[in-house]
Amino acid sequence: QVQLVESGGGSVQAGGSLRLSCTASGYNFNPYCMGWFRQAPGKEREGVALADGSGNTAYADSAKGRFTISRDNDKKTVYLQMNNLQPEDTAVYYCAARPGLCLWRMNSVEFVYWGQGTQVTVSS
Repeated sequence: QVQLVESGGGSVQAGGSLRLSCTASGYNFNPYCMGWFRQAPGKEREGVALADGSGNTAYADSAKGRFTISRDNDKKTVYLQMNNLQPEDTAVYYCAARPGLCLWRMNSVEFVYWGQGTQVTVSS
C-alpha cells in the first residue's frame, strides 16, 4: 500500500519559516520524481518544487530564492524548507510522486501518488 505522509505545516507570521516533510512507503522511492504542490482556497493546484532521485531540483518562480526542496533517499523522505513566508503562500501543501524522470514540468496530472496535504497559514 502506497502512502505519502506529510507533516510540518502550521501557522506563522510573514517572514517566518516552516519545514515540511513527506515520508513515503509502499513503492521504490529512489527512481521517482518527488514534488511539492499547493492549493489555496478558490485556486487551482500549482507546482512548487521538484526533486529527482539524484537530487536535481526545480522551482516555481514563486518559490525561487525562498524555498528549498531536498530528499533523503535512505529515509524515503522529501523536505520543503520554506523561508520568508508571505500571506500569499497560505495553502494546503501536498507532496506527490511520479515514476521516472521529473522532466522538469509541474503537471499535477502526471503525479500518481499523493499525500493527504498539510495546511500552511501565513498571517501578515
